[in-house]
Amino acid sequence: MLFVDFEGSETTSKRKKEVTMREQKRITRAGEYATSDDFRRIFDENMNSLYLLAFLLTADHGKAEQCFVSGLEDAVGGNPVFKEWAHSWARRVIIQNAVRLIKPRPDDESGRLRSASMDSDDKTLPAERRLEISAVLGLEPFERIVYVTTVLEHYADHECSLLLGCARRDVLPARTRALEEIASQVELHDRRLPIADAQNPGLHEGPSSVIELLAVSPS
Repeated sequence: MLFVDFEGSETTSKRKKEVTMREQKRITRAGEYATSDDFRRIFDENMNSLYLLAFLLTADHGKAEQCFVSGLEDAVGGNPVFKEWAHSWARRVIIQNAVRLIKPRPDDESGRLRSASMDSDDKTLPAERRLEISAVLGLEPFERIVYVTTVLEHYADHECSLLLGCARRDVLPARTRALEEIASQVELHDRRLPIADAQNPGLHEGPSSVIELLAVSPS
């Protein structure tokens, strides 16, 4: 004879329903869109790192400010973005605005900007940080944006090519040239390092790489 436990079935059904409802709530929370206030808070709390990103991309303080302001406007007034992606999207709109401002092309060799935008006498940053920032600023515009986008921001070559509106085959050579140029600048600095260390023992205090600088919390 077949016995059916109706009470047990009902209990199981209730439990399944509760689990389903909890799962739906979790998915809803994860799928919430970022609000204008969310983006304003992100830009306010991460002002230093977002501005540094804009500066490294543009190599110009004026253009970096434009990127920052336009990036905030685009994030606030743009297409809806899931809240969990809001921080990444904030950095992405900075990159998009830099590309629009600079319009870098693979064959553009209009002359290196060097570190004209970075005061070499600025003592607010340790020498190593000034060196690495200056090395990035000294790259050709296309190489610089490829380097920042793929190396510092970890974008795939394909995604970088879409942002820059160029062929994917142009990305790898540009990154290679950028890495070689930065390495040569660092190597030149390292040859002089023993003398600098003797003159300034506190030279290495604080974060020493651009990547660390991009990740630090705003002061």
